[in-house]
Amino acid sequence: MKKIIAKYVLSIVCVAGFMTACADLDSDKYFGDRKTLESVFTDREQVDQWLAHAFSFLTGSNFEVCSKGGTGGENAAWNPFCFADDIYYGDRDYAYGDAKDRGFTSYNTFREGGYTEAVGQDAWVRSYQGIYQASIFIKNIDMNTDLTAEDRLDKKGQARFVRAYYYWLLLRKFGPIPIMPDEGADYTLEYDDLATPRSTYEECANYIADEMVKAASEISPRWTNKRDEANIARPTRGACLATRAIALTYAASPLANGQLKNGHHPSNVTDNIAKNLHNFDGTPLLSLNYDESKWARAAAACKDVMDLGGYELYHAGYNADPTDGRPKTVTPDYDPVFSENNWPNGWKDVDPYLSYRDLFNGTASAADNPELIFTRGSNMSMGDNDNGLGAMVAHSMPVSINGWNTHGMTQKMCDTYYMRDGSDAPGMYREWRQDGVDGNDMGNSEERATGWTSRSEINNGDYPELSQDLRAYPGMNVSKQYVRREPRFYASVGFSGSYWEQLQNPTQSQRNAQVFYYRGGGNGYINAFSYLRTGIGIKKFYHPDDYRDAQHDYGHLRTKFEPAIRYADILLMYAECLNELTQSYTIKSWQGKDMTISRNIDEMKKGIQPVRIRAGLHDYTADEYADVNAFRAKVKRERMIEFMGEGKRYFDLRRWMDAPVEENKRVYGLNVFQTVAKRDEFMQVIPVYNLSANFNDKMYFWPISHTDLKRNKNLVQNPGWTYND
Repeated sequence: MKKIIAKYVLSIVCVAGFMTACADLDSDKYFGDRKTLESVFTDREQVDQWLAHAFSFLTGSNFEVCSKGGTGGENAAWNPFCFADDIYYGDRDYAYGDAKDRGFTSYNTFREGGYTEAVGQDAWVRSYQGIYQASIFIKNIDMNTDLTAEDRLDKKGQARFVRAYYYWLLLRKFGPIPIMPDEGADYTLEYDDLATPRSTYEECANYIADEMVKAASEISPRWTNKRDEANIARPTRGACLATRAIALTYAASPLANGQLKNGHHPSNVTDNIAKNLHNFDGTPLLSLNYDESKWARAAAACKDVMDLGGYELYHAGYNADPTDGRPKTVTPDYDPVFSENNWPNGWKDVDPYLSYRDLFNGTASAADNPELIFTRGSNMSMGDNDNGLGAMVAHSMPVSINGWNTHGMTQKMCDTYYMRDGSDAPGMYREWRQDGVDGNDMGNSEERATGWTSRSEINNGDYPELSQDLRAYPGMNVSKQYVRREPRFYASVGFSGSYWEQLQNPTQSQRNAQVFYYRGGGNGYINAFSYLRTGIGIKKFYHPDDYRDAQHDYGHLRTKFEPAIRYADILLMYAECLNELTQSYTIKSWQGKDMTISRNIDEMKKGIQPVRIRAGLHDYTADEYADVNAFRAKVKRERMIEFMGEGKRYFDLRRWMDAPVEENKRVYGLNVFQTVAKRDEFMQVIPVYNLSANFNDKMYFWPISHTDLKRNKNLVQNPGWTYND
């Protein structure tokens, strides 16, 4: 008896690489009311379209990295998961306009946990739709005899990857979730027989890990670590193994692994979330017992990715004579090892500034980028409701060059960047120390730098870092709090006095604009939404050629590919996992070979040194490598800097159980109410009272919607959230 599938509407979002050509999948044309699965899966074209549809749910509301998508308001229009303690967005404050009525949720509402069970639920629905679509594909692809056995297996591996990837997105956001039957079950329908309870966190992570190993074995060997330009958004073996490594690292982290290990958390961090999260039958969904071997298994999974070969951090060559239009780097401080060796053992032939900047801004081709392990495509739909990196850039650009001027950086994030010599910035976190907020373990009590760069200093070459973006501009009148910082600072921070090049802007007067954020200066404080609440902007993802004709113009921004998984994440997680080990473990590789895993400093350096070298920074000291607590703090800081604006900080703080400390610290910024005439007062770091800082236990995991709780009678809500409408 033939299996049948009911009519439904296929809405394909054409992401780069999902199909050779983006066909119009009209439901009446391709799927009639009683279209049989056999007729679909024996047709090669419709097989490809079905697989493309399974991937299509990764776009839009599941795009949870940049300025929109994923969690958002009632229409899922907002949430980059960039509302932790690093960056903020200010144009959805309810005090300004009709944002609430339009279904948008403000930064403060997210930080306060004031959203409801109805907010941000599209990701749950779309992920389970994608899981259903992929499950049907896996079960039926072998019907097709037009494809070779290798092609069928490759496509099955791709579908298996995306199914497990949806589970990963769900696990990361909602915590333990129901694992549906492999043959496929439409979770969006009401049902009684398939009222599946939530699996434990460990069961979910192990399922994802096992499925990713199967997918890696099925995907064609020709797609081991990279795709050609036409297939850039399809998964590789590396993408499978990298997702596995990340999921296992999360499962080894304190939140899911006996939480308060070694008591290194302050007293206000409790294990109540684990005690309160359990199924109706009493099954605990988070472990209360610490298992160190989980760190070893996660480290081995990271090593599997590293051993594939072909991946390395993106790096650009040193540009000694910038006559070709590229900026000249600022040579890092001398290091007896790194300065004398070429990449990957040193930075002698590497431009640290360009290497980090061009990784994100569209300069690096996705297909030729050895760091990009997985991307869901460019996601650069243009328009006021853009869901991707275009919106991140547009909302970061100043008003004077037709940006929205609302996405900014906290003073805490700005302080976290190192000085060029690897030391801490003078006055780092000083205000928190004075507040008595965990002050004894934060930053330093030095005075912040004072004064302003002068023409004579610039002419003397005292601050070459301020002249690297454009040889012609002087770099004058910049606060000395922003000089001699590490290269990633200048590639990421839109500080007051930085330049926005817009080199392709046809209006000559708009090019090379030095932007200040003083009150009354055009880009500073105004009684409306278009100003930076902290006076500190963001330049990450911005390309020197990007410009806008108007605030609704997205057509002149260079295409940028979302870095969903990049190699730096795997390297830093490898070092992090090894650091937690107190004994040696024998772990099977993904191909069944024995690996010995232990806290080996030489191996830890393989994870941390490439990131430090690419950033133009010295290695850590022997004492810092030897001290578990000190190294843990170093890795956390490195991740905060390296992944600023990529949505990882939000989840890192939760898996580490650092959120109750870090997200409850007051938000600080500059005194944006001051004019240029009082520029010294402008640089005074003060509390930003219109940006919230709050965390409570219910914010570890996103709430499950009342609709889904009604649909599945065995589904329990996350602690702190409600069951009833």
